[in-house]
Amino acid sequence: MDRLKDRVNQDTALTRRGRFLTTTFLIEVGSVQWLVSIAEGKIASVTQGPFVMPSWSFALRASQEEWQKFWSADPRPGSNDLMALIKRRVLKAEGDLHVFMANLRYFKESLEKLRSSGAAA
Repeated sequence: MDRLKDRVNQDTALTRRGRFLTTTFLIEVGSVQWLVSIAEGKIASVTQGPFVMPSWSFALRASQEEWQKFWSADPRPGSNDLMALIKRRVLKAEGDLHVFMANLRYFKESLEKLRSSGAAA
């Protein structure tokens, strides 16, 4: 997760796609929580919890094993896409899902940035 900010912010096409997006969302990898703040398509910060009362628009929660499958260099079908994880009921999306769904491609491509080296959180 530490590399997410640099990898997303270096992708000009991705940051242009998210230029109207400003939000903070929570990503939970097993028991570890991360707050990701986005300002006009660029990731402003990635902060590791634990948090007492985090403020976020939506949360993506899955086990560490499922995130590792998603972030593997060549994920198998069912683990290759955020919506596939939701369909399999291993990823829970909570909160204001309008923000998530309206910018779904941005979030998919952003979280896939950790995939190139098979990095895990």
